[in-house]
Amino acid sequence: MVSALREVKLSSPDRVLFPEDGITKGDVFAYYERVAPTLVPHLRDRPFTMKRYPHGIDGEVFFQKQAPKHLPDWIPTRQFRTWPREGGSRLVDFALVNSPEAVLFMVQNNCIDMNAWYSRVDKPDRPDFVLFDLDPPDDGFELAIEVAHLIRELLDDVGLPGYVKTSGADGIHVVAPIVRRASFEQTYNFAEQASRLLERRHEGKVTTEWLKKKRRGVLVDHRQNGHGKTIASVYSVRPKPGAPVSTPLRWDELTRDLRPRAFTMQVALERVEQHGDLFAAVLEEARPLAAAAKKLERLGSEP
Repeated sequence: MVSALREVKLSSPDRVLFPEDGITKGDVFAYYERVAPTLVPHLRDRPFTMKRYPHGIDGEVFFQKQAPKHLPDWIPTRQFRTWPREGGSRLVDFALVNSPEAVLFMVQNNCIDMNAWYSRVDKPDRPDFVLFDLDPPDDGFELAIEVAHLIRELLDDVGLPGYVKTSGADGIHVVAPIVRRASFEQTYNFAEQASRLLERRHEGKVTTEWLKKKRRGVLVDHRQNGHGKTIASVYSVRPKPGAPVSTPLRWDELTRDLRPRAFTMQVALERVEQHGDLFAAVLEEARPLAAAAKKLERLGSEP
């Protein structure tokens, strides 16, 4: 329960955020109130971007990096320089979602999914995982499942653990936790080399082609490993019909009959109760990237 000193008052609980399903702001708030103790370790000390849906998932959405003026004093902030697309740079005070109450504050401010950096404030230039973001073609989720297993096999070959979750939309995220020594440039290069190796090995199944009309197979998007990128955290509700949740899986659950939209808020809560946090190891099982990168380079040079 939220303490009296950190009470988050929910306004407009009956506002419908998911029109096709009748899911309200109050429903989303109730989900995060229950899942927050499991979610917070994955957000703690990571600069947070507010992605706000004041009129539900079919309305205008806007991103807010600067912490709002009405941010409670019990939600800490840290300042970092950012480089907006329109040019120049600016200093931004990012909120840190370090408590269940902070999660609920974000929901009260119309955040549906929880988006945070790959790195933490004590080492902002040192990510603690490599992300393989799988974007399948239309009706290609079964192929994405096959490609996710190919990524896991390659990670096994180079000595990195891999953990899998639904993106909560139509894709799959494979996360490889690493010791916080590598730079974003190094994680980007590793993800690119791994993706291009899989593309060569499995032509027609794996692609790194950015233009959708030129793709053949599942896009493994190494570009998502850039500095300042955010990821919809594990256990995030996604702004898609049915309010699916980005849900961690065991590898043996990633079978051809799996459907990502089946992981609703209720299913996600039941899985936490049954299995605990299947992504806890992402915070605990880091391995050095340098050794894996050398093995990957050797694999890439083989005929």
